[in-house]
Amino acid sequence: MKPFPEMVKSKLPKTGTSVFAVMSKMANDYNAVNLSQGFPDFECSPALIKLASKYMHEGYNQYAPMEGIIKLREAIVNKIESLYSASYKVDTEVTVTAGATQGIYTAISAFVKEEDEVIIFEPAYDSYVPAVKLNGGVPVCIPLKMPDYHIEWEEVRKMLNRRTKMIIINTPHNPTGSILTANDMKQLERMTKNTDILILSDEVYEHIIFDGLEHQSVCRFPSMAERSLVLGSFGKTFHATGWKTGYCLAPENLMNEFRKVHQFIVFCSNTPVQHAIADFLEENSNYDRLAEFYQEKRDYFKKLIKGSRFKEISSYGTYFQLLDYSSITDESERDFAERLIKEFGIGSVPVSSFYNKPVNNKILRFCFAKTEETLEKAAEILCRI
Repeated sequence: MKPFPEMVKSKLPKTGTSVFAVMSKMANDYNAVNLSQGFPDFECSPALIKLASKYMHEGYNQYAPMEGIIKLREAIVNKIESLYSASYKVDTEVTVTAGATQGIYTAISAFVKEEDEVIIFEPAYDSYVPAVKLNGGVPVCIPLKMPDYHIEWEEVRKMLNRRTKMIIINTPHNPTGSILTANDMKQLERMTKNTDILILSDEVYEHIIFDGLEHQSVCRFPSMAERSLVLGSFGKTFHATGWKTGYCLAPENLMNEFRKVHQFIVFCSNTPVQHAIADFLEENSNYDRLAEFYQEKRDYFKKLIKGSRFKEISSYGTYFQLLDYSSITDESERDFAERLIKEFGIGSVPVSSFYNKPVNNKILRFCFAKTEETLEKAAEILCRI
């Protein structure tokens, strides 16, 4: 069929397929050990699967309420109050989403208008910048400071102006595994006080934080929470990324606007899964031992690759480990990541893909949400490179 060249003008002319999908497909094509895309290669809880099946068989297969079933919203509100001593109203301040990425897009669409500026810290999860651009906003990308990927707050202060609509934060941070401290949050709180700036806080790895550190949710800071939308993910928490179920928390005035957009993007998320997760949340141990579970995997992976030529960069949260390969080759991150798949049979993600402009810090991201067998196979390969 002959195309109409004047008819189709891309809204994202410089955007291709997500790097996660590209590298994961390449790993599969070459039958490589896949530590690229961030998903577990082990099953979620059999009890959770049994609950989902139960609700399917009981007939809970039609549309859920737009805002999510009340039982799950109550469970989310109770969890947040227990963890962060923060109170949200079940009816008006929590919405169940079809995964956190949908929630992020909805939040940006609800508030970002033409020429509004949105501050994004790079390297950044790859949905932020396109979502801002699709809504006519202007991404203002500020690099995190290496080697520990921290925010230089004075630099942020200088970038604020009357067009700044939103600041997006992500803690624990994908792809670096860094976290925001209480001091970071207090600085952000002071910086946005008495302004109209909104905070979009991506907290999908809230339960995966290591070394006895404490997750600093926006919810802990009342004067910042009142201007914030907080996103969470049950897919990350319960090893079920394909279920695409998450949530958004926000004060009622912000949630009203969020729901106006949410209803036209997805309307509601999976009904039997919502019921299953609501039941599963009744037992705190289903999420409050997650940090210990993944820290064991992080530490085991680090131990296995100790004799390699890769240099680890500290990961304090998420299920990702960054490795510096500068002592191995001068190749670009993308070229080296592709060669690792083709020649050595191991998949990773170049961290340069998380930047809006070209960089080459010679760092790759590896996912350790894998079985011991998978990690051992991966480490054996890395140690002979």
